Amino acid sequence: MSNNHLSFFASVERNFDKAAAHTGLPKGLLEQIKVCNAVYQMRFPVKIGNEYQVIEAYRVQHSHHRLPTKGGIRYATSVNQDEVMALAALMTYKCAIVDVPFGGAKGGVKINPRAYTPFQLEKITRRYTTELIRKNFIGPGIDVPAPDYGTGSREMAWILDTYATFKHGEIDAAGCVTGKPVQQNGIQGRTAATGRGVFYGLREVCSFKDDMKKIGLEAGMEGKTMVVQGLGNVGYHTADISIREGGVKLIGVAEYEGAIYKKDGIDLEALVKHRKETGSILDFPGAKNLKNREDALELECDILVPAALENVITKENAKRIKAKIIGEAANGPIAAEAEDTLLKKGIIIVPDMYINAGGVTVSYFEWLKNLSHMRFGRMEKRFNSNTYENLVGTVERLTGKVIGPKEKSILTKGADEIDLVNSGLEETMVEAYRQIRDVFVRSRKIEDLRTAAFVSALRKISSDYQNLGIFP
Repeated sequence: MSNNHLSFFASVERNFDKAAAHTGLPKGLLEQIKVCNAVYQMRFPVKIGNEYQVIEAYRVQHSHHRLPTKGGIRYATSVNQDEVMALAALMTYKCAIVDVPFGGAKGGVKINPRAYTPFQLEKITRRYTTELIRKNFIGPGIDVPAPDYGTGSREMAWILDTYATFKHGEIDAAGCVTGKPVQQNGIQGRTAATGRGVFYGLREVCSFKDDMKKIGLEAGMEGKTMVVQGLGNVGYHTADISIREGGVKLIGVAEYEGAIYKKDGIDLEALVKHRKETGSILDFPGAKNLKNREDALELECDILVPAALENVITKENAKRIKAKIIGEAANGPIAAEAEDTLLKKGIIIVPDMYINAGGVTVSYFEWLKNLSHMRFGRMEKRFNSNTYENLVGTVERLTGKVIGPKEKSILTKGADEIDLVNSGLEETMVEAYRQIRDVFVRSRKIEDLRTAAFVSALRKISSDYQNLGIFP
């Protein structure tokens, strides 16, 4: 396959090879890290109406240096083995970057979920899960799926129920899948996790004054303009949290039906309401409809967030990109052959395997919660709250001043599960970026953050293999 038409997996391998040259690791070890360890390609029949359909599906376990393996399941007509292998590989590096102790995996079912009723989707999901159980490709210590494009908490609940039926009495069965409804052994904050992680990552990137100066921006998120491509779960929460907590101005949005632009800022909640009422983001009051949905990618802005599918920035449109920072909220939104063009323009590319790691990070927290059989905060929330109340009471007695009820409520609050999850996610994203930036700054030969992220991941994975005694 020529360099102009690299497959998704070949693109991941290209980035791997680029980074591997900077690691000094043995060739055999690098080859072991690079290859997919197990690829399960399956076909199974499901009765839809009065007919049987043969469904094509996959589960790929890229690396077993840590167990269980971890990765989402996507439902889309675009699913193929190459794509699932690429996404599984990215999961391996993503988990290593954010110090989540999983190997990478991914699943895919080649269907259009919109073409099926909920009952039919349930039949497909349960049959897919059954196939995974038969081949020992799922389990809390083996391989733990999660939601991805085209799936959500509903599908994860079906997977758990199917697994628990086959594995009756397994005490840790709830840990076989993450992204479940909160009422069914899920965790607070999982729905917004990837988008919140994108926000924390972008905020950390923007916090370095010297880095921002090079691209003509001030440090910090406040006042920066943002364009979001894809207003699904990740795109919506990225925009929402960036506006509310970062002070960002959303000026452009692209979706399946088209794209809009509003220089003085888009009211996100009003846009969501407008789309719900009309079925489209187009003709939003005060905003300009763009000729093509792809035109949003070329708007002049500080931060561009592609949050849909892969390869939306190509060799053809890369030269017209005007953003100063691109946060890859989707997996592989920049085609391999487009990256050099963007880097030559001085654009900071915040790589997908770091910036969208919020989902797997909070999935890790959910898995830990399932294995511990206890809600986060249950043990310490009241103790901390009582301690803070005593402290505030002491300050009031010593100073002779009374703190108002609203302020007292804030000062004496014990941490709920959502507080602990968000705090853990923030710490993870901040620390991971600092490690990546440290590799980037220390090396005079590494020219981009993606290569630095790969190098950081490869060093951690190689250490795991050496600890296993496979590579001395």
